Amino acid sequence: MKYTLALSVLLFTSCEQQKIGFVDNSTLINDYQEKIDIEKKFQTKIDAFQKRTDSISKAFQLEAQEFQLNAGKLSQKKAQEQYEALGKKQQMLQQKIQFEEQQIQEQSQSEIDSLINKVKDYVKSYGETHGYTYILGSNEGGSVMFGKEENDLTDTILKELNDAYKTKK
Repeated sequence: MKYTLALSVLLFTSCEQQKIGFVDNSTLINDYQEKIDIEKKFQTKIDAFQKRTDSISKAFQLEAQEFQLNAGKLSQKKAQEQYEALGKKQQMLQQKIQFEEQQIQEQSQSEIDSLINKVKDYVKSYGETHGYTYILGSNEGGSVMFGKEENDLTDTILKELNDAYKTKK
């Protein structure tokens, strides 16, 4: 009797239908409006950074050209001092530019990482709410080689993510 009951429970649970869906990771992330907005925000920062960098570079080039024109009129010692000061200034400007560029990259990466975690959490919540046993992610590497179109949740989840994002804005 015990074995029959155990076998019945085993058969029942193994016959239980598992609900499996999948999402296209690239589409889900790249078409998410919040990611598009983050990219626009950082493109604006990058453009402003590039303008400042160009302006600083032009000003430094003018200063270097002026030094070259006037170097012949200066004593060797004075010319050497100004040359060294110009070299230090150039190095300082390069360090400042590299630091600012690194800051922009780190901020961008941090926001994208946060966004990816947010999407993962949303997919998990969606799966739990809609009774999925698994929601797989497909990508170029081929973690899902095939899936029936009716099991593709990408557009559904993307729409819900974008709708939720619009209401937050």
